[in-house]
Amino acid sequence: MYTQEALDRAIAEWLVRAHPAPEQARAEWTTQGVALLPLGERFAAVRMPSDVVHAAVESDSRREVAVALGELLGGSVIFDRRVAGGTYYALIQGHAGLVWAYDNVATCLGLGTYLGVPRIDRQQPPGTYWVVPPRYEGDLCAPRAITALIKAGRLQLAELADTSSRERILRKV
Repeated sequence: MYTQEALDRAIAEWLVRAHPAPEQARAEWTTQGVALLPLGERFAAVRMPSDVVHAAVESDSRREVAVALGELLGGSVIFDRRVAGGTYYALIQGHAGLVWAYDNVATCLGLGTYLGVPRIDRQQPPGTYWVVPPRYEGDLCAPRAITALIKAGRLQLAELADTSSRERILRKV
């Protein structure tokens, strides 16, 4: 039976092996808490705007979003606040970037792209952190679950915008 510490080490090793120089990724984790890892081979990432994710799960509470994403996506998710409002990144199989047919819904980042991946123990703000940390090596999200989540969030936002527009028109009358 693995201890949590041993499991975390195995997951960390799986992640750093995505880098052509794993020791560089380890050094970045040590000094910055986040390592830039290349996407497209070991895993890819789907970029999901926070407003869409929050609309889909009907919450912007960090805890509630984490629980919902864990249940709905079934894999690892990173949050990065560097972009206004923040961005979620759902990790998926590396080859998915080659066949991703949903760029109109959410962009899949693959070969030629790097992602800031936090140390396994970075599971809360500040900075980039795991919303849903990997539970085992290769703990990736299901692409269909990601597209369903994004479509639901976009629909919810469109309905809210439509309701707001109607309310503004009615106030003018």
